[in-house]
Amino acid sequence: MQSAEHKFRHWMRLLIVLFIAVFAYVVIADRAVPMTTEGRVQGYVVQVAPQVSGPVVHVWVRNNQKVRAGDVLFEIDPQKYRLAKTRAQLQLDAALEKEQTLYAQKEVAKANIAQAQASYTNAHREYLRLQKLSHQHVISQSAFDQARAQNQVTLAALSSARQNLRSIEAQLGAGVGQSTAVQLAKNSLAQAELDLIHTQVRAPSRGVVTNLQVDVGTMAKANVAMLSFVPEHSLWVAADFREKSVAQVNGRYHAYVTFDALPGEVFSYDIASQDFGVAVAQQTANGALTKVESNNRWVRDAQRIRVNLSQKQMLPAPLFVGSRATVVLYPDNGGLWSWLARIQIGLASWFHYIY
Repeated sequence: MQSAEHKFRHWMRLLIVLFIAVFAYVVIADRAVPMTTEGRVQGYVVQVAPQVSGPVVHVWVRNNQKVRAGDVLFEIDPQKYRLAKTRAQLQLDAALEKEQTLYAQKEVAKANIAQAQASYTNAHREYLRLQKLSHQHVISQSAFDQARAQNQVTLAALSSARQNLRSIEAQLGAGVGQSTAVQLAKNSLAQAELDLIHTQVRAPSRGVVTNLQVDVGTMAKANVAMLSFVPEHSLWVAADFREKSVAQVNGRYHAYVTFDALPGEVFSYDIASQDFGVAVAQQTANGALTKVESNNRWVRDAQRIRVNLSQKQMLPAPLFVGSRATVVLYPDNGGLWSWLARIQIGLASWFHYIY
């Protein structure tokens, strides 16, 4: 009995020591090499929307298909946009013809000015000559009055001819093809051509088409998203850690990552950034009083903060936006902690493999 009791006490001491050691390691490691299972693959999701409206006549891709930049995703019926382009071209031709007419009118206006100038010069000289004779009482007053009236009439005609030339020049603008009517017509034609181009909705870059909700006959509406697009190089890993765990984390830390979709494989990452806030603390100045958070628990839930990770290589093919990941952080100058972090993430990856 003494031997059994002695063995029991021995094992209990070992268990207590092991428990204390594990507990101490967990407390210390949570600050030195924090680990979380709340990791996900994040990515930019582009909502692709047409810039013109109309029925879809062709769909050139299938759901989850990889495409290159500029590949046509789907096409909207271009018929009315071709007609709009033709109409705009005709309006431009009409504006150019009107401009040519204005240039002809400009030459006529210049000739009228020259004629009016000659008439005024002659009438003004006659007026000055008769004015001298009138002072000498050589001619009648009616003859002088008639000369003065003719002088004013020719001056008014000259002024009218000059104003007519200014009006024509204002319509013509700075040069050929610069009149307001021509510029407006060119703008309408450019818009019509752009609308015609936009009937073909193209991929903005290399990536994957997903959530495709388009088929032939679908009525596309301008600026209304019709599919989602994930750019090829836009994926990264984001992990949510307890705030006390990452209080000492800085740019000298790195990460080991394992994905649920790839159990047993460990990947190395760098820390790209750490979010500066969370939505739960965001306040909006809406005129209402502050909403106070109440919690009766003695030990409240820890606040989590997001850490974003980056890697030069592309993520493995099976991963997608939303894939789950387990992440452990470690300092680059801590050889022991780096080794322990590797053991932690290795164990986690095998647990995911078994689970």
